[in-house]
Amino acid sequence: MAWALKLPLADEVIESGLVQDFDASLSGIGQELGAGAYSMSDVLALPIFKQEESSLPPENENKILPFQYVLCTATSPAVKHHEETLTYLNQGQSYEIRMLDNRKIGELPEISGKLVKSIFRVVFHDRRLQYTEHQQLEGWRWNRPGDRILDIDVPLSVGIIDPRSNPNQLNTVEFLWDPSKRTSVFIQVHCISTEFTMRKHGGEKGVPFRIQIDTFEENENAEYTEHIHSASCQIKVFKPKGADRKQKTDREKMEKRTPQEKEKYQPSYETTILTECSPWPEITYVPSAPSPGFNTSHSSFSIGEGNGSPNDPPEPPAPIVDVSSGITPVQNLLPTSTPQEAQQWLHRNRFAAFSRLFTNFSGADLLKLTRDDVIQICGPADGIRLFNALKARMVRPRLTIYVCQESQQLREQEQQKHENGEPGNGAFFVYHAIYLEDLTSVELTEKIAQLFSISPHQISQIYKQGPTGIHVLISDEMIQNFQDESCFILDTMKAETNDSYHIFLK
Repeated sequence: MAWALKLPLADEVIESGLVQDFDASLSGIGQELGAGAYSMSDVLALPIFKQEESSLPPENENKILPFQYVLCTATSPAVKHHEETLTYLNQGQSYEIRMLDNRKIGELPEISGKLVKSIFRVVFHDRRLQYTEHQQLEGWRWNRPGDRILDIDVPLSVGIIDPRSNPNQLNTVEFLWDPSKRTSVFIQVHCISTEFTMRKHGGEKGVPFRIQIDTFEENENAEYTEHIHSASCQIKVFKPKGADRKQKTDREKMEKRTPQEKEKYQPSYETTILTECSPWPEITYVPSAPSPGFNTSHSSFSIGEGNGSPNDPPEPPAPIVDVSSGITPVQNLLPTSTPQEAQQWLHRNRFAAFSRLFTNFSGADLLKLTRDDVIQICGPADGIRLFNALKARMVRPRLTIYVCQESQQLREQEQQKHENGEPGNGAFFVYHAIYLEDLTSVELTEKIAQLFSISPHQISQIYKQGPTGIHVLISDEMIQNFQDESCFILDTMKAETNDSYHIFLK
C-alpha cells in the first residue's frame, strides 16, 4: 500500500518538471523572431525557402502563352482541386492534339510566315522513374523489339510537315508546322502504364506518363534550337477499351459521393489543356548499340544521316562488308557462319532493325531458333519472315512439268529396231523440271528457250499431242488445266518460212 501511495506523487513531480522544461524551451522563440506574435511569413523568408521559391516559374494568370496545345480527350472526374488533371488513353488508339496559335498582333514577329518545330515525348511522371528512364526504355525495347512507344498517325494529321521519328528514341517524334495554318496531329501511344510497375501480380495501378511538347524556332544557322514554348499533361495508358471503362468507373464513383464530397473534385472537362512547363532537358545518354542513321539534335535530321550523337557531325553508315579483310558476303546462312557473317546476312535480307538483338549470334545460333522464338523476338510479321528466311523456304510454284528432249537419231534407231522386230535397248531419258507461276504460253515459251539455250523468238508455236495423234495448239487455258508434275517428251521441227522451230509435247 505504501508503494501505491508514492507512485502518483512521483508521477505528479515528473510531469510538473517536464512542463516547466517545455515552457522554458519555448520562451526564446518569440524573442528570436521579434516582439510580435509568431508568423509563418517569417519562416518562409528564411534563405532556404527563398532559394527554392526562386527556382519555380513565376505564376501570372494573365499571361497569354504564344501557343496552346489541346488533347481532344476528356479528363478524369476523380481529380481533386489544386491537383493536375489526369487523362486516360487507350493503347494504340489515335488521339488528336490541336496546335493553336495564341500570339497577339506583333508578338514574336520573328516566326511570322516561318515554320517551327515541335517535339513530342511520352515520358514518366514519377521522379523515381525519370532517373532510370534509360534503363526502363531499354528493357521495354528488349521485350517489344521492333515496336515504338510513340507514333504519329500521319494520314489523320493535318498541317504537319516532314514528320520524323528517331529509331533510337522510341518515345519521341517531331515535325514542322506553320502556326498561321490549322494544325492537328494524331498520336498513338503503344505502351501501357502497367508495363513499368514494380510488381506484376495483377490488379496493380499503372504508372502515370506525361505527354510533353517542346517547340523551337530557327536560328541564324537554319537550325531549330531556339526554344519558344513547352507544355505537358498527365496521362495513363490502358489496354484497348480500358480507358473507356476506367472513365466510366470514375464517373459512377463520383455520382455516389455526397454533394459536400463532390465539391472537393474537379469536373470532367471535354478536352485536356496542356499546361506550360520547363523544356525537356537534352538527352545525356546514347543507346548501347545505336543503329547508324540519326542525329538527335534539334536541327533538321533525316534517317540515314548522323551517328546517334547530338554533337558529332554526320557520318556515312558503316559498310556491311569489310573488303580489307577479304570477307565476301554470305549468300545463305550456314551453321558454320560466324557472328560477323550472320550480321551481313541479316542486313542483306532486310533484317537490319534486329541486327543489334542478334549481335553475338552465329549461324548455328540463329538456325536453332524455333518459329515461336523468332516471333516473340521480332513480332508476328517480321518473325515469320525471318523464320522462313532462316529455313530457306521457297514458295511452291503453281505448276511443275517435266520435259525431255527426244534425240532424232535415237528415235530413228528405235523405230528401225521396232520395224525389224528387234527389242529396244531401253534408252535412258533425262527430264528437266520447268516451274510455272503465271501459267501462260508466253511463260512456257521462255522457260523452254532458257532450258535449251535458244532465243524465245526462235520458237514459233508449241503444240501438244492430243487424241489419235492430233496436234493441239497450246494456249493459256490449256496450261492452266495441265496436271501438276506431268511428264512430256519434247520434239522439235524446223519451220519452213524462217529460222524458227515448232515444239511438240508428247
